[in-house]
Amino acid sequence: MASPTRAGTGRALRAPVSSVPVSALLTASRSPSPPVFTTEVCTDTARFAAIAPEWNALYRASRTATPFQSHAWLYSWWLSYGTGGRARARGRGRARGLTHGRLRVVLVRRRGELVAAAALMRSHRPVPVLVPLGGTISDFSDVLLDESRTGEEVAACADALTDALAELARTAVIDLREVRPGAAAEQVHARWKGPQRRLADSICLELPAVPMDGLLARLPASRAQRFRAKLRKLDALGVEERAVPADEVPAAVCRMLELHRRQWEGRGVTPEHLSARFAEHLTRSARSMVASGDARLTEFRLAGAVVAADLTLMSGGLAGGYLYGADPALRARKVDVATMLLRGGAGESGGSGRATLSMLRGNEPYKHHWRPETVRNQRLLLAGPALAPSLWLLLARAAGRERAAALVKRLRGTEGGDKR
Repeated sequence: MASPTRAGTGRALRAPVSSVPVSALLTASRSPSPPVFTTEVCTDTARFAAIAPEWNALYRASRTATPFQSHAWLYSWWLSYGTGGRARARGRGRARGLTHGRLRVVLVRRRGELVAAAALMRSHRPVPVLVPLGGTISDFSDVLLDESRTGEEVAACADALTDALAELARTAVIDLREVRPGAAAEQVHARWKGPQRRLADSICLELPAVPMDGLLARLPASRAQRFRAKLRKLDALGVEERAVPADEVPAAVCRMLELHRRQWEGRGVTPEHLSARFAEHLTRSARSMVASGDARLTEFRLAGAVVAADLTLMSGGLAGGYLYGADPALRARKVDVATMLLRGGAGESGGSGRATLSMLRGNEPYKHHWRPETVRNQRLLLAGPALAPSLWLLLARAAGRERAAALVKRLRGTEGGDKR
């Protein structure tokens, strides 16, 4: 539970083992009244599970949140890739690429109500760092702020979260990867008083969340005509779409991953997408997110057989096609799978009130056929004054990786990937 700070001392009271209090903020000096803001750092998996209802309420009040900040996604990821995953791996040796870290979920409450949060974990690479839960299988990271309040109140919440993170940054650099432009994390970055840096991260391609006719209207007439012909072919073949209900998600995810494996066989599939822990995480998180309306799993059938499946993740402002699988036989029948999936996504997102239909990370050429907007994610690095050398080391490593990646790209001459 949250523990208020002793008035005027800046030191937190002792808390239960399941949480580590950081500070109480914006209190009147030596006032006997309760602090306006209290903070807690949740370090216990069971405690993280228990806060799901209030986390979900904050998630829906956070205007810039993406599906990767939902409790279902983050908690499921922690079970598969965090402490739980390590415990299961002990009996069979160290799993390749398994995350090693400790849970650090920062919770800020205003008079008892959760108004800001950051889901982090502590790791070492090669210096102590705090990184977002979700890892490399998440396309965006961010913090949460209750943006349903007045501008002044939102600013106060951002101040409180920044102060809480500054306490943690005394012993570890905060490294926020894949932060979307306009994200709530930018408010923390703008308030940071210690060493900080902003780097470029992955490229994402985005379309407006409009019906398919609206997407076609954005194209040159000749290109739009070609895509309409492809859509007519899909209709002539009799391809049918079906939204999978939540209770059928586990079996449908299994079918999708098998189609994904077959689709990319011999063409450089991402190994993690074939792992047991990824299947476990995706099954668990997708079932919960489909039930809550934060995801849609669509199956495409031809003559009664499932020939393709698509998982789209959704938040209040964004829908993103996360992963799909397609029967290789569709290529032989000259079915444009990307167009088929896009029509499904546009049909779901158009008129939903969302602004963005995201193709998520990746700069694959086929995505550019639809004239998307190029959006660059950011990497935000924040440190306390004593850890400035650690931040400079991370910057040097990032620059080295960027130079190596540029060299590999020149040698290969192409960019690829098995997502979208």
